[in-house]
Amino acid sequence: MIKVLVVDDSPVVQALLIHILSSDPEINIAGAANNGEEALYYVKTYKPDVVTMDMHMPKMNGFEATRKIMETHPVPIIILSASWDHVDVEQTFQALGAGAVAVLEKPAGTTHPDFDHMARVLIQTVKSMSEVKVVRRWARFRPASLAATHPPVVFEKNPAEINCVAVGASTGGPMALQTLLAGITSDFPAPLLVVQHITKGFLQGMVEWLANSTGLSVSIATQGTYPLPGHVYFAPDSSHLGVDNTGRIFLSKKEPEHGLRPAVSYLFRSVAEVFGPNAAGVLLSGMGKDGAVELRLMKENGAATIVQDKESSVVHGMPGEAVKIGAASYILPPDEIASTLLRLAGKK
Repeated sequence: MIKVLVVDDSPVVQALLIHILSSDPEINIAGAANNGEEALYYVKTYKPDVVTMDMHMPKMNGFEATRKIMETHPVPIIILSASWDHVDVEQTFQALGAGAVAVLEKPAGTTHPDFDHMARVLIQTVKSMSEVKVVRRWARFRPASLAATHPPVVFEKNPAEINCVAVGASTGGPMALQTLLAGITSDFPAPLLVVQHITKGFLQGMVEWLANSTGLSVSIATQGTYPLPGHVYFAPDSSHLGVDNTGRIFLSKKEPEHGLRPAVSYLFRSVAEVFGPNAAGVLLSGMGKDGAVELRLMKENGAATIVQDKESSVVHGMPGEAVKIGAASYILPPDEIASTLLRLAGKK
Protein backbone atom coordinates (compact mmCIF):
# COMPACT_ATOMS: atom_id res chain seq x y z
CA MET A 1 0.00 0.00 0.00
CA ILE A 2 1.11 3.55 -0.78
CA LYS A 3 0.57 5.77 2.26
CA VAL A 4 -0.47 9.31 1.27
CA LEU A 5 -0.70 12.39 3.46
CA VAL A 6 -3.18 14.99 2.17
CA VAL A 7 -2.31 18.59 3.13
CA ASP A 8 -4.96 21.26 2.49
CA ASP A 9 -6.71 23.84 4.65
CA SER A 10 -10.09 23.27 2.96
CA PRO A 11 -12.20 20.41 4.38
CA VAL A 12 -14.03 20.21 1.05
CA VAL A 13 -10.80 19.78 -0.92
CA GLN A 14 -9.47 17.30 1.65
CA ALA A 15 -12.61 15.21 1.24
CA LEU A 16 -12.35 15.35 -2.57
CA LEU A 17 -8.69 14.29 -2.59
CA ILE A 18 -9.34 11.50 -0.11
CA HIS A 19 -12.29 10.34 -2.25
CA ILE A 20 -10.14 10.24 -5.39
CA LEU A 21 -7.10 8.58 -3.85
CA SER A 22 -9.10 6.05 -1.81
CA SER A 23 -10.74 4.81 -5.01
CA ASP A 24 -7.49 3.05 -5.88
CA PRO A 25 -6.93 -0.16 -3.90
CA GLU A 26 -3.15 0.39 -3.81
CA ILE A 27 -3.43 3.74 -2.00
CA ASN A 28 -4.05 4.26 1.70
CA ILE A 29 -4.70 7.66 3.30
CA ALA A 30 -2.18 8.12 6.13
CA GLY A 31 -3.80 11.33 7.34
CA ALA A 32 -5.03 14.81 6.46
CA ALA A 33 -3.29 17.99 7.64
CA ASN A 34 -4.84 21.47 7.67
CA ASN A 35 -1.60 23.47 7.40
CA GLY A 36 2.15 23.18 7.04
CA GLU A 37 2.81 22.83 10.75
CA GLU A 38 0.47 19.84 10.98
CA ALA A 39 2.07 18.41 7.83
CA LEU A 40 5.50 18.44 9.49
CA TYR A 41 4.09 16.56 12.48
CA TYR A 42 2.29 13.98 10.33
CA VAL A 43 5.35 13.35 8.14
CA LYS A 44 7.54 12.78 11.18
CA THR A 45 4.97 10.62 12.99
CA TYR A 46 3.33 8.55 10.23
CA LYS A 47 6.09 8.49 7.60
CA PRO A 48 3.90 8.65 4.48
CA ASP A 49 5.21 7.52 1.11
CA VAL A 50 3.84 10.59 -0.70
CA VAL A 51 2.50 14.01 0.34
CA THR A 52 0.02 16.10 -1.67
CA MET A 53 0.66 19.72 -0.73
CA ASP A 54 -1.56 22.80 -0.98
CA MET A 55 0.21 26.16 -1.34
CA HIS A 56 -2.05 28.65 0.48
CA MET A 57 -2.54 27.66 4.13
CA PRO A 58 -2.54 29.39 7.53
CA LYS A 59 0.36 29.14 10.01
CA MET A 60 2.76 27.69 7.42
CA ASN A 61 2.26 27.74 3.64
CA GLY A 62 3.10 24.98 1.20
CA PHE A 63 6.48 26.37 0.20
CA GLU A 64 7.74 26.61 3.78
CA ALA A 65 6.32 23.19 4.63
CA THR A 66 7.99 21.65 1.59
CA ARG A 67 11.32 23.25 2.45
CA LYS A 68 11.22 22.08 6.08
CA ILE A 69 10.06 18.56 5.21
CA MET A 70 12.86 18.14 2.66
CA GLU A 71 15.39 19.40 5.20
CA THR A 72 14.26 17.07 7.98
CA HIS A 73 12.23 14.06 6.78
CA PRO A 74 12.47 13.90 2.96
CA VAL A 75 9.46 12.43 1.17
CA PRO A 76 8.10 12.84 -2.38
CA ILE A 77 5.87 15.94 -2.37
CA ILE A 78 3.33 16.72 -5.10
CA ILE A 79 2.24 20.36 -5.21
CA LEU A 80 -1.47 20.81 -5.97
CA SER A 81 -2.29 24.35 -7.05
CA ALA A 82 -5.70 25.80 -7.82
CA SER A 83 -4.39 29.18 -8.95
CA TRP A 84 -2.63 30.33 -12.10
CA ASP A 85 -1.99 33.75 -10.60
CA HIS A 86 1.54 34.98 -11.36
CA VAL A 87 2.64 35.11 -7.71
CA ASP A 88 1.10 31.74 -6.88
CA VAL A 89 2.68 29.98 -9.85
CA GLU A 90 6.08 31.48 -9.04
CA GLN A 91 5.78 30.22 -5.46
CA THR A 92 4.86 26.79 -6.82
CA PHE A 93 8.16 26.65 -8.70
CA GLN A 94 9.99 27.83 -5.62
CA ALA A 95 8.55 24.75 -3.94
CA LEU A 96 9.98 22.62 -6.74
CA GLY A 97 13.29 24.29 -6.03
CA ALA A 98 12.90 23.33 -2.37
CA GLY A 99 12.52 19.67 -3.31
CA ALA A 100 8.94 18.95 -4.44
CA VAL A 101 8.93 16.40 -7.23
CA ALA A 102 5.84 17.36 -9.26
CA VAL A 103 3.15 20.00 -9.68
CA LEU A 104 -0.45 19.36 -10.71
CA GLU A 105 -3.59 21.40 -11.03
CA LYS A 106 -5.88 20.74 -8.06
CA PRO A 107 -8.71 18.42 -9.25
CA ALA A 108 -12.08 20.01 -9.92
CA GLY A 109 -15.29 18.76 -8.31
CA THR A 110 -16.99 15.52 -9.30
CA THR A 111 -19.49 17.32 -11.57
CA HIS A 112 -16.75 18.95 -13.66
CA PRO A 113 -16.35 17.45 -17.18
CA ASP A 114 -12.60 16.95 -16.62
CA PHE A 115 -12.96 15.32 -13.21
CA ASP A 116 -12.30 11.73 -14.32
CA HIS A 117 -9.18 12.73 -16.27
CA MET A 118 -7.80 14.86 -13.44
CA ALA A 119 -8.46 12.07 -10.95
CA ARG A 120 -6.61 9.54 -13.11
CA VAL A 121 -3.62 11.88 -13.50
CA LEU A 122 -3.46 12.45 -9.73
CA ILE A 123 -3.59 8.71 -8.95
CA GLN A 124 -0.98 7.91 -11.61
CA THR A 125 1.32 10.65 -10.36
CA VAL A 126 1.01 9.55 -6.73
CA LYS A 127 1.88 5.97 -7.70
CA SER A 128 4.85 7.05 -9.82
CA MET A 129 6.19 9.49 -7.25
CA SER A 130 5.96 6.89 -4.47
CA GLU A 131 8.89 5.13 -6.18
CA VAL A 132 11.08 8.24 -6.31
CA LYS A 133 14.07 8.20 -3.97
CA VAL A 134 14.32 11.70 -2.55
CA VAL A 135 17.27 12.98 -0.56
CA ARG A 136 17.83 15.67 2.02
CA ARG A 137 19.82 17.75 -0.40
CA TRP A 138 18.23 18.46 -3.79
CA ALA A 139 19.88 17.02 -6.91
CA ARG A 140 21.51 20.30 -7.97
CA PHE A 141 23.45 20.24 -4.68
CA ARG A 142 24.78 16.71 -5.21
CA PRO A 143 27.43 15.46 -2.81
CA ALA A 144 30.97 15.46 -4.19
CA SER A 145 30.97 11.66 -4.06
CA LEU A 146 28.26 11.57 -6.71
CA ALA A 147 29.88 14.26 -8.82
CA ALA A 148 33.11 12.31 -8.87
CA THR A 149 31.51 9.16 -10.32
CA HIS A 150 31.50 10.53 -13.87
CA PRO A 151 34.69 10.06 -15.90
CA PRO A 152 36.04 13.02 -17.87
CA VAL A 153 34.00 13.68 -21.00
CA VAL A 154 35.71 12.53 -24.17
CA PHE A 155 34.23 14.51 -27.05
CA GLU A 156 33.00 12.75 -30.16
CA LYS A 157 32.48 16.03 -32.04
CA ASN A 158 34.68 19.01 -32.78
CA PRO A 159 33.73 22.32 -31.13
CA ALA A 160 31.76 25.10 -32.87
CA GLU A 161 29.45 22.71 -34.73
CA ILE A 162 26.27 23.26 -32.70
CA ASN A 163 23.62 25.46 -34.36
CA CYS A 164 20.61 24.24 -32.37
CA VAL A 165 20.07 22.49 -29.03
CA ALA A 166 16.85 20.49 -28.55
CA VAL A 167 15.87 19.65 -24.96
CA GLY A 168 13.14 17.35 -23.67
CA ALA A 169 11.95 16.96 -20.08
CA SER A 170 9.02 15.75 -17.99
CA THR A 171 8.67 14.93 -14.29
CA GLY A 172 11.64 16.42 -12.46
CA GLY A 173 12.47 18.52 -15.49
CA PRO A 174 11.97 22.05 -14.15
CA MET A 175 14.76 21.79 -11.57
CA ALA A 176 17.05 19.99 -14.02
CA LEU A 177 16.36 22.73 -16.56
CA GLN A 178 17.04 25.43 -13.99
CA THR A 179 20.43 23.90 -13.20
CA LEU A 180 21.30 23.34 -16.86
CA LEU A 181 20.25 26.82 -18.04
CA ALA A 182 22.00 28.52 -15.13
CA GLY A 183 25.24 27.09 -16.53
CA ILE A 184 24.65 28.40 -20.06
CA THR A 185 26.14 31.79 -20.89
CA SER A 186 24.21 34.45 -22.80
CA ASP A 187 26.79 34.35 -25.61
CA PHE A 188 26.02 30.68 -26.31
CA PRO A 189 26.11 30.43 -30.13
CA ALA A 190 22.88 28.43 -30.61
CA PRO A 191 19.23 28.68 -29.53
CA LEU A 192 17.79 26.12 -27.12
CA LEU A 193 14.37 24.69 -28.02
CA VAL A 194 12.61 22.96 -25.12
CA VAL A 195 9.64 20.65 -24.65
CA GLN A 196 8.67 20.33 -20.97
CA HIS A 197 5.65 18.21 -20.11
CA ILE A 198 3.77 20.31 -17.57
CA THR A 199 0.19 20.79 -16.41
CA LYS A 200 -1.65 23.30 -18.60
CA GLY A 201 -1.58 26.77 -17.12
CA PHE A 202 1.81 26.52 -15.40
CA LEU A 203 4.05 27.11 -18.42
CA GLN A 204 4.16 30.92 -18.29
CA GLY A 205 5.03 30.85 -14.59
CA MET A 206 7.82 28.35 -15.20
CA VAL A 207 9.22 30.45 -18.06
CA GLU A 208 9.28 33.57 -15.86
CA TRP A 209 10.86 31.64 -12.98
CA LEU A 210 13.59 30.28 -15.26
CA ALA A 211 14.25 33.69 -16.78
CA ASN A 212 14.62 35.26 -13.34
CA SER A 213 16.77 32.47 -11.91
CA THR A 214 19.09 31.90 -14.87
CA GLY A 215 19.55 35.35 -16.39
CA LEU A 216 18.85 34.03 -19.90
CA SER A 217 16.16 35.21 -22.29
CA VAL A 218 13.43 32.56 -21.86
CA SER A 219 10.10 32.69 -23.70
CA ILE A 220 7.25 30.64 -25.13
CA ALA A 221 7.85 29.92 -28.81
CA THR A 222 5.73 31.66 -31.46
CA GLN A 223 5.07 30.58 -35.03
CA GLY A 224 7.61 31.73 -37.62
CA THR A 225 10.12 33.20 -35.17
CA TYR A 226 13.78 32.83 -36.07
CA PRO A 227 15.32 31.53 -32.82
CA LEU A 228 18.25 33.61 -31.60
CA PRO A 229 21.53 32.27 -30.18
CA GLY A 230 21.62 32.11 -26.40
CA HIS A 231 17.82 32.35 -26.17
CA VAL A 232 15.53 29.63 -24.81
CA TYR A 233 12.17 28.80 -26.44
CA PHE A 234 9.54 26.54 -24.86
CA ALA A 235 6.82 24.67 -26.72
CA PRO A 236 3.45 26.28 -25.91
CA ASP A 237 0.60 24.35 -24.30
CA SER A 238 -1.04 21.87 -26.70
CA SER A 239 1.31 22.52 -29.67
CA HIS A 240 4.22 20.50 -31.00
CA LEU A 241 7.45 22.48 -31.39
CA GLY A 242 9.74 22.05 -34.37
CA VAL A 243 11.71 23.95 -36.99
CA ASP A 244 11.11 24.39 -40.72
CA ASN A 245 13.72 24.10 -43.48
CA THR A 246 14.81 27.70 -42.94
CA GLY A 247 15.43 27.12 -39.23
CA ARG A 248 12.40 29.12 -38.13
CA ILE A 249 10.13 27.89 -35.34
CA PHE A 250 7.22 25.77 -36.52
CA LEU A 251 4.27 24.94 -34.27
CA SER A 252 1.93 22.08 -35.10
CA LYS A 253 -1.44 20.78 -33.92
CA LYS A 254 -0.78 17.30 -35.33
CA GLU A 255 -1.91 14.28 -33.35
CA PRO A 256 -0.25 13.70 -29.95
CA GLU A 257 2.74 11.36 -29.82
CA HIS A 258 3.04 9.02 -26.84
CA GLY A 259 -0.25 10.64 -25.81
CA LEU A 260 1.48 14.02 -25.56
CA ARG A 261 1.31 17.35 -27.35
CA PRO A 262 3.84 18.91 -27.24
CA ALA A 263 5.98 15.80 -27.59
CA VAL A 264 9.75 15.60 -27.25
CA SER A 265 9.76 13.09 -30.10
CA TYR A 266 8.34 15.69 -32.53
CA LEU A 267 11.00 18.26 -31.55
CA PHE A 268 13.92 15.85 -31.78
CA ARG A 269 12.79 14.44 -35.14
CA SER A 270 12.36 17.94 -36.58
CA VAL A 271 15.78 19.14 -35.38
CA ALA A 272 17.43 15.93 -36.66
CA GLU A 273 15.98 16.50 -40.13
CA VAL A 274 16.85 20.21 -40.38
CA PHE A 275 20.17 20.50 -38.53
CA GLY A 276 21.59 16.97 -38.81
CA PRO A 277 25.13 16.89 -37.35
CA ASN A 278 24.99 20.59 -36.40
CA ALA A 279 22.73 19.98 -33.42
CA ALA A 280 22.70 18.64 -29.89
CA GLY A 281 19.88 16.73 -28.21
CA VAL A 282 19.35 16.63 -24.44
CA LEU A 283 16.89 14.33 -22.65
CA LEU A 284 16.24 15.09 -18.99
CA SER A 285 14.29 13.52 -16.12
CA GLY A 286 10.82 12.23 -16.92
CA MET A 287 8.38 9.34 -16.98
CA GLY A 288 7.81 7.23 -20.08
CA LYS A 289 9.69 6.93 -23.36
CA ASP A 290 8.97 10.20 -25.17
CA GLY A 291 11.97 11.30 -27.22
CA ALA A 292 14.19 8.26 -26.71
CA VAL A 293 13.94 6.80 -30.22
CA GLU A 294 14.18 10.25 -31.80
CA LEU A 295 17.29 11.05 -29.75
CA ARG A 296 18.85 7.97 -31.33
CA LEU A 297 17.82 9.37 -34.72
CA MET A 298 19.65 12.61 -33.86
CA LYS A 299 22.73 10.60 -32.94
CA GLU A 300 22.53 8.60 -36.17
CA ASN A 301 22.38 11.91 -38.06
CA GLY A 302 25.62 13.01 -36.41
CA ALA A 303 24.29 15.16 -33.55
CA ALA A 304 25.74 15.16 -30.05
CA THR A 305 23.26 13.48 -27.69
CA ILE A 306 23.18 13.85 -23.91
CA VAL A 307 20.93 12.28 -21.28
CA GLN A 308 20.58 13.04 -17.58
CA ASP A 309 22.16 10.47 -15.29
CA LYS A 310 20.11 8.28 -12.98
CA GLU A 311 21.58 9.72 -9.76
CA SER A 312 20.31 13.25 -10.43
CA SER A 313 17.00 12.32 -12.13
CA VAL A 314 13.75 12.46 -10.21
CA VAL A 315 12.45 9.85 -12.67
CA HIS A 316 14.88 8.11 -15.01
CA GLY A 317 12.24 6.82 -17.43
CA MET A 318 12.90 8.90 -20.55
CA PRO A 319 16.68 9.21 -20.19
CA GLY A 320 16.93 5.59 -19.05
CA GLU A 321 15.08 4.40 -22.14
CA ALA A 322 17.45 6.42 -24.33
CA VAL A 323 20.44 4.78 -22.65
CA LYS A 324 18.94 1.31 -23.22
CA ILE A 325 18.66 1.80 -26.98
CA GLY A 326 22.09 3.38 -27.39
CA ALA A 327 20.85 6.93 -28.04
CA ALA A 328 23.20 8.69 -25.63
CA SER A 329 26.67 9.98 -26.49
CA TYR A 330 27.05 11.31 -22.92
CA ILE A 331 25.33 10.53 -19.60
CA LEU A 332 25.69 13.45 -17.18
CA PRO A 333 24.04 15.45 -14.37
CA PRO A 334 22.49 18.81 -15.40
CA ASP A 335 25.43 21.00 -14.34
CA GLU A 336 27.84 18.91 -16.39
CA ILE A 337 25.41 18.91 -19.32
CA ALA A 338 25.69 22.70 -19.36
CA SER A 339 29.49 22.68 -19.31
CA THR A 340 29.56 19.98 -21.99
CA LEU A 341 27.30 22.02 -24.29
CA LEU A 342 29.58 25.02 -23.79
CA ARG A 343 32.65 22.98 -24.69
CA LEU A 344 30.96 21.40 -27.70
CA ALA A 345 30.09 24.90 -28.91
CA GLY A 346 33.64 26.11 -28.39
CA LYS A 347 32.73 28.44 -25.50
CA LYS A 348 34.80 26.77 -22.79
